[in-house]
Amino acid sequence: MEIRRSLPQDMRELLQCLKMRSKYAILLVFVISLVIIEKENNFISRVSEKLKQSPQALAEANGTEVSPAPAENGSLASLQELDAAFSQLRSHLYNITLQLAGDGDPGPRRHILLMATTRTGSSFVGEFFNQQGSIFYLFEPLWHVEKMVTFLPGGASAVGSALVYRDVLKQLLLCDLYILENFISPAPEGHLTPFLFRRGSSHSLCEEPVCTPSTKKVFEKYYCKNRRCGPLNITLAAEACRRKQHVALKTVRIRQLEFLQPLVEDPRLDLRIIQLVRDPRAVLASRMVAFSGKYETWKKWASEGEAPLREEEVQRLRGNCESIRVSAELGLRRPGWLRGRYMLVRYEDVARAPLQKAREMYRFAGLPLTPQVEEWIGKNTQAPHDGNGVYSTCKNSSEQFDKWRFSMPFKLAQVVQDACAPAMQLFGYKLASSPTALANRSFSLLEEAQPAWVT
Repeated sequence: MEIRRSLPQDMRELLQCLKMRSKYAILLVFVISLVIIEKENNFISRVSEKLKQSPQALAEANGTEVSPAPAENGSLASLQELDAAFSQLRSHLYNITLQLAGDGDPGPRRHILLMATTRTGSSFVGEFFNQQGSIFYLFEPLWHVEKMVTFLPGGASAVGSALVYRDVLKQLLLCDLYILENFISPAPEGHLTPFLFRRGSSHSLCEEPVCTPSTKKVFEKYYCKNRRCGPLNITLAAEACRRKQHVALKTVRIRQLEFLQPLVEDPRLDLRIIQLVRDPRAVLASRMVAFSGKYETWKKWASEGEAPLREEEVQRLRGNCESIRVSAELGLRRPGWLRGRYMLVRYEDVARAPLQKAREMYRFAGLPLTPQVEEWIGKNTQAPHDGNGVYSTCKNSSEQFDKWRFSMPFKLAQVVQDACAPAMQLFGYKLASSPTALANRSFSLLEEAQPAWVT
């Protein structure tokens, strides 16, 4: 007591202040701990209740029929569900521990745009970001916008469409997903829709709490592949977007880089643009398989060769290549507004060294590459056979990327080379001078990538 009285008044005040702060800190940690424990207890209770349900009860809840199965299968399924639940719980607790320890500072919010054209491997590369748990990833949300703009009375010009795409894209990057309600058909009711294009290609839209219980007699046109979810609740999706640390979006519907300047300069966004390109000969070969009906003229000419290709077909090909080239040249010129925010990537380089290119893209975006992404790349780039379907992302990538060379008629390759020569030269794609050169595996059609492509 005598010692405390002898202390100066300001020192006593300082001690009192420190004491009060300590009490508040302890109280805050206690409250956070209670919230975490309560949340995880609820989670475990839900899992436990689910495991207690009979197969018949689960089937009735999901609106499906049950076929008799041995008891061992039911036990195995329960164990698998329990293992998955505890894996998710362990990961969640690990993240919370990092944050409470002060070592899990996620850094600034990043916005990543993967800009490509159809059949360039963008679905595959998009998975590099879809597999990252802290990223809210959207797969081709502008598909709905394109449908609406295309079928408006009188249509829309290329410039008009690009401006609409840009404005919608800005809102999506800001987690305003309600903007899509203006374009989804049929229109959502009560912010619910079962028609969001390729919903299952976005992990963020197929996980809790966005994945709500399935609804009987509701037809899900684009459904989640790994779990049963009800119609997409756009409000829950927008909230999930805001909770995630970063946002990434893949689109093949924006080709004019210059239109994105307002987004790059928007102070609310920290936008990084990755432009993905591919050998136009490979792109045409892939499109002729994936969109067979649209390329009947090309296939007939390649196989029969009697009637010449229509000039408008060749002009469309040339226009596509030129729009890609012009955007890439703008990015590589490094204008002030784009400096440090543009990266050019060739699909062939990704296919040959997927993990290395993933690291480069993450480094460019200012994000750490997580073990989950590395694991996915390992599993999905060493497949013994390419996955089924034209949209498969499971490939033996190092062997797959130049298969087109051995099936494309040389005269078809010549048409592409004549129409797309400037773009091919910019991106380092060599021209084949003969059918022998085109089909010769020892002759590389790919020059080394340029370090200057990362700006």
